[in-house]
Amino acid sequence: MATEHAGILDGPDGKARCFWHGNLPDYLHYHDHEWGRPVTDDRRLFEKICLEGFQSGLSWLTILRKRENFREAFAGFDFDRVAAFTDEDVERLLGNAGIIRHRGKIVSTINNARRAREMVDEFGSLAAWFWKFEPGLDERPSVVDLAHLRANPTTAVSVRISKELKKRGWSFVGPTTVYAFMQAMGLVNDHLEGCYCRPEVEKERKRLKRPK
Repeated sequence: MATEHAGILDGPDGKARCFWHGNLPDYLHYHDHEWGRPVTDDRRLFEKICLEGFQSGLSWLTILRKRENFREAFAGFDFDRVAAFTDEDVERLLGNAGIIRHRGKIVSTINNARRAREMVDEFGSLAAWFWKFEPGLDERPSVVDLAHLRANPTTAVSVRISKELKKRGWSFVGPTTVYAFMQAMGLVNDHLEGCYCRPEVEKERKRLKRPK
């Protein structure tokens, strides 16, 4: 039987999964249907990197449960619209109890929307920029297990992306935040060995047409 000690937890349906969802229904759904599945949609990429910034110092579950509130507050994370937010919008968002009311992170999201717009003008899409950093096989572990993940909250690639984003004026994009983004958006497959989602995600990644 799978055990949490090994980083794998049996779900209520008997399937073995990465342990971190704790069999909480909303977290379980996120693990099964979103986390690690490759994403090339610009709006979803922008949303995720912004929400990872909001998550800093908090649990992802806290953010996940407020995600619909964030989407409503930030115009569905349409970065063209968010880039036009004003100081009045910042004050409006600081009064919104449905999101994390952190001035620095709110201002950062607006700033990052403007930087995203510049990146699209230069590269055609956010997806084209982010996916060019997809790690090669020589940059990935031979086995993805709990010990590896705990020992590697950042990677050389996430450090590189973080530095490049900061050079371009992005904020709240440290290497740990960037690696969590990479894991969630499928730039890497960090479902643990033994998790039933791992081979599914691997098939999706093999079928994926990388943006250029």
